[in-house]
Amino acid sequence: MDWFIELFQATDSVAHIVLLYSIVIAVGVLLGKIRIGGISLGVTFVLFAGIVAGHIGFTAPGNILTFIQDFGLVLFVFMIGLQVGPGFFESFGASGIKLNGLAAAAILLNILVMFGCYYIFFDTSNPNNLPMMVGTLYGAVTNTPGLGAANEALSTVFGSNAPQIASGYACAYPLGVVGIIVATIAVRYICRVSLEKEEEDLIRLEGDNAAVKPHKMHIEVTNAYLEGKTLMQVHAFLNRDFVCSRYLHDGHVTIPNRDTIFHIGDKVRVVCAEADAEAIVAFLGPEIDMDWKEQDQPMVSKRVIVTQPSINGKTLGQLHLSRMHGVNVTRVTRQGMDIFASPTLPLQVGDRVMVVGPEDAVNNVASMMGNSIRRLDTPNIATIFVGIIIGIIFGSLPIAIPGMPVPMKLGIAGGPLIIAILIGRYGYKIHLVTYTTTSANMMLREIGLVLFLASVGIKAGAGFWETVVQGDGLLFVLTGFIITVVPILIVGPIARLKYKFNYFTIMGMLAGTYTDPPALAYANSICSKEAPAVGYSTVYPLSMFLRILTAQIIVLFFCGV
Repeated sequence: MDWFIELFQATDSVAHIVLLYSIVIAVGVLLGKIRIGGISLGVTFVLFAGIVAGHIGFTAPGNILTFIQDFGLVLFVFMIGLQVGPGFFESFGASGIKLNGLAAAAILLNILVMFGCYYIFFDTSNPNNLPMMVGTLYGAVTNTPGLGAANEALSTVFGSNAPQIASGYACAYPLGVVGIIVATIAVRYICRVSLEKEEEDLIRLEGDNAAVKPHKMHIEVTNAYLEGKTLMQVHAFLNRDFVCSRYLHDGHVTIPNRDTIFHIGDKVRVVCAEADAEAIVAFLGPEIDMDWKEQDQPMVSKRVIVTQPSINGKTLGQLHLSRMHGVNVTRVTRQGMDIFASPTLPLQVGDRVMVVGPEDAVNNVASMMGNSIRRLDTPNIATIFVGIIIGIIFGSLPIAIPGMPVPMKLGIAGGPLIIAILIGRYGYKIHLVTYTTTSANMMLREIGLVLFLASVGIKAGAGFWETVVQGDGLLFVLTGFIITVVPILIVGPIARLKYKFNYFTIMGMLAGTYTDPPALAYANSICSKEAPAVGYSTVYPLSMFLRILTAQIIVLFFCGV
């Protein structure tokens, strides 16, 4: 049995380190699935499992823990950046600007409340209290990447003597998860919201998102003005984007192109944005019932997957599919959402494109676009690590700011995050294929997260009892709850009473501001529409970026003086 005991005691052996992380992560993940009152802590319970392991002396060399912690953080934030990158800049639409402004206000309020609690409840002469309050802040807002960014900034300021702030995080996190939901419910009663009425309002407003949602219809051409006009001329006059996928003239079905001539009585199959359907019908002619399968020239509709890297970033207009191949693209599905196939829409690897035309022509287009699921299943590892290289270099650039004791750096959290967002959005312009399956992204992200949480927990475990139980632990719990709920109770009513946002959208916005999936899950459970998810996804990218950036600013500006 000596070999078995040595396996747990030889802290510098590879087997011991692998065993340590495997036990901590497995126990943390399994315990995190336990629900109390319908709420679970999820993967974050790995942090608590690590604290217990560190407290009982089940640990590893400090340099190993630090390396795994930092590598896990880099992998985690980079995969987040790749995920949110494609929609990051698009989230600043008309209502998106307001929602993101409210989210930024809530983030600023979290910081102000944190400083208020620090000066009211704590001894400001103790140099460890402010760093611990930073940890409490990021537990209160349930934001693990912010904790990582703050940890890294503290290492920059204090070196090897950097205070362990995971204890404050651990104190505030459980009530942070609960507090977000409780405060969101409180907003409902403060604003006297009726959930039934909010659902009815969402049903009435569903048409507002019709601008890019594809709409199919069959039309008989009855406008005498169109006699002898080409499809290109019709497009120019109507000034609306639409695609004619099939055209019936004199009993023959063809795939129309820009030179196709319209005649009275011809029948066309049109795909357009829902918002443009009424205008197109008014101009071309009435909708009719049509069974294209009975026509004499066989046509097929086929969903083609873009897997050819050379197609990445090219617009549908640049591909000239109608003129060169005799086919039309009617819609594109990206990230599970149907998008109208505008000529200016740039394609990305992973898009699913609906192609209509003669079978041999459709097959030729499928070959040109790749259409290989096997190729999609192969992760683009090179892009990930090229991006990490650039992110690490970018994050290491010193930025001198007056008043700071050391130059500010975005670090291994901020640098890779910004580069990942830019690559996710614009990578195709430099021929980088950024597509990863959702499952692959989630797997890499979760691996990075659990490695980071386990390392932080194990390192903090040795001093956890003295810091929390025998120290100001209950005070950190109280201040964390205050940091959680006060900004929600201010921003939520403003979003409702001043900006008139739907309550379910507000719920999603608040969950996204706190980057808290349990709060989103609760919102989804009481709403049958997509409003919570839309609010969450609108503010999540900017919120994640600001949480990470402000963590470093707080530490470098205030903890180093």
